[in-house]
Amino acid sequence: MPKAGIVCSGSERSNINPTLIFASSLAALGNDVVLYFNPPGATIMLKGELEKIKGPGVPDLVELYNGIIALGARIIVCELALDVKGYKPEQFREGIEIGGVTTFLAAIQDATLTFCF
Repeated sequence: MPKAGIVCSGSERSNINPTLIFASSLAALGNDVVLYFNPPGATIMLKGELEKIKGPGVPDLVELYNGIIALGARIIVCELALDVKGYKPEQFREGIEIGGVTTFLAAIQDATLTFCF
């Protein structure tokens, strides 16, 4: 199965919309998808944050997230976000894994596609 790695580097609409749309589309096409949220992007993976992003032309991000999880994508939040931002693992959405960049790189070392938003 083809593999894709996606890095989300921020918690703004311009970061999260393409991250989740690409992840959802790639997973629906049968790709093994691994997402990585670095510290600036980690905020969006806190419980309740996706629900705050609404507007014309914005897909339902919670629906996209749930679909990505249902399709078996792996979602890693950078462990530095816990130290730098003071987050606790229980503050994150269901399905989130806490790991470092080496965890992400090991997971995508045979990826055929990579994206960064």
